[in-house]
Amino acid sequence: MTTGAATTFESLDALEAALGTPIGPGEWMTVEQDRIDAFAETTGDHQWIHVDPERAATGPYGATIAHGYLTLSLLPILGGGLYSIGTGSARVNYGSNKVRFPSPVRVGSRIRATATPVALERKEAGAFLTTKFVVEIEGSDKPACVAEVVTLIVP
Repeated sequence: MTTGAATTFESLDALEAALGTPIGPGEWMTVEQDRIDAFAETTGDHQWIHVDPERAATGPYGATIAHGYLTLSLLPILGGGLYSIGTGSARVNYGSNKVRFPSPVRVGSRIRATATPVALERKEAGAFLTTKFVVEIEGSDKPACVAEVVTLIVP
């Protein structure tokens, strides 16, 4: 497992050599109510469990929780401190193979990620890198998010 400064992969061969090697964990990030509210505003998902602190205090988690998709959308921030790809003209989010949210992220919680490159498929359109991210919550045995993310590395 690599820790500390971000790893830069300068070639597809370097990425291929790193397959199966965890990178991280990264720095902690606190998930605050203003970020949750902004995500709710952007997506139109104003469910009380996310945006009503009074009602959520008496709900199943004792506080508001981040949207699962908010946690997923934080992967560029959480992963950006772990590694970068210095090859190709651009990198494009291609999709996700599998996403799970095993544990809720309560407001005020700190999260961080570990990234493991798991597959690299070279095609004419570019290279498809599959990375498994695990987002942990400080003090929790269960992760907040486990996702396989596919990135297209444009030649």
